[in-house]
Amino acid sequence: MKNILITGGAGFIASNLINLIIQKNKKLLIYSYDNYSTGSKSNHIKSKKIKYLRGDTWNINKNKTLSKIKFDMVYHFAEFSRIVPSFKNYDKCIKTNTHGTYEVIKFALLNKSKFVYSASSSTIGKNKYLSPYSWTKYGNNELIKNFSNWFGLEYVIVYFYNVYGNNQITSGEMSAVIGIFEKQYVAKRYLTVVKPGSQKRDFTHVDDIVNGTYLAATKSSNSEFHIGSGKNYSLLQVAKMFKHKFKLVPERPGERFYSLSDSTKAEKILKYTPKKDLSLYIKEFIKKN
Repeated sequence: MKNILITGGAGFIASNLINLIIQKNKKLLIYSYDNYSTGSKSNHIKSKKIKYLRGDTWNINKNKTLSKIKFDMVYHFAEFSRIVPSFKNYDKCIKTNTHGTYEVIKFALLNKSKFVYSASSSTIGKNKYLSPYSWTKYGNNELIKNFSNWFGLEYVIVYFYNVYGNNQITSGEMSAVIGIFEKQYVAKRYLTVVKPGSQKRDFTHVDDIVNGTYLAATKSSNSEFHIGSGKNYSLLQVAKMFKHKFKLVPERPGERFYSLSDSTKAEKILKYTPKKDLSLYIKEFIKKN
């Protein structure tokens, strides 16, 4: 039986990935390694095929349980994952994303595991300099590729675009816009649109994200793929989809004004095709609420 390690396995995206992997392959044993800073036990999946462990990424090479196991693949999702909070919590962001990720890369290298990294579209072009978060993610991309050149690390880097869907965080500083809008809608409060509202995002459903990630991990090596919906909407357009009252709120530091994925490479090599549409998702959400 093969062993898979997923850091941040109790979090939003990784919990959906675990569910997909269990459905795809019955001969895998999955280990989740999470410190539960943003992950939740409510995201745990009841299955004999998964074991949940608690721990920090910067201590992963000291974990006695993991050190005894040979992992075929390491999916790394346990990172500080928001742009705006990284200005306030830059110590935590750098410790988690730089120090923590380095230790996970080293763990994969020493274990001779394939390393699958959840990268961010915020590192594309000049965006990588806009925030501590983007800078750390960009640095990790370079470190992974250099570890491959220097030491033979086998890797796949997958770039994500504004993920939404099942298990998303809907409150607190680590929440994202779709989750925030959903909670405000249910509470009958104004949807808060960050000025100027014309910022465009490629919103990608988590089902498409984890499917693209799984395909990249199992069909390619030492390569990079952009996984998105191929459509983008402005924040004002999204707010209006909810057919609900909204208001503009002050601009934020590190704000990106445009993102749109080019998944041509993923479509060609991985046969990846996005299947979820944001407007239809919001219509279904409104019907249920």
